Amino acid sequence: MIQAVVDNVCWQMSLDRKTTALKQLQGHMWRAAFAAGRMKAEFFEDVVPAVRKWREAGMKVYIYSSGSVEAQKLLFGHSTEGDILELVDGHFDTKIGHKVESESYRKIASSIGCSTNNILFLTDVTLEASAAEEADVHVAVVVRPGNAGLTDDEKTYYSLITSFSELYLPSSA
Repeated sequence: MIQAVVDNVCWQMSLDRKTTALKQLQGHMWRAAFAAGRMKAEFFEDVVPAVRKWREAGMKVYIYSSGSVEAQKLLFGHSTEGDILELVDGHFDTKIGHKVESESYRKIASSIGCSTNNILFLTDVTLEASAAEEADVHVAVVVRPGNAGLTDDEKTYYSLITSFSELYLPSSA
């Protein structure tokens, strides 16, 4: 029985499945590793300074990830930058809906009391970008080492950034 579970988890991971149950299992495993001090989350060097700047300008920052809310909190609470959970106003995962479904973005906007057209969604997955745009959310596709390549059409259609410092966001104050 245990081997069947392990085989199933390995199979789901090999297919990069984003099932809620798999992500919850990941969260439990991460909790143990972070608590033991065996892991620390690393962010690209431009991320934390940019988020701090946005927060100082009065903007709110939310995380929407296929990783569970628990896993997100572990990452931001145990990073190489220290505990940076205070930089995040809220967390969303696949319990709100899949990231490739436009309704998920409408639900998030409703949940935070914001119009979808007042949200900027950063992603490296163009299917997610398309779903967010369908919900009238602004999108920038983040191009980083290790991300899937983009087609020529995607490169010309989407706003692309390679660093969070490239974003100019008006103050919400």
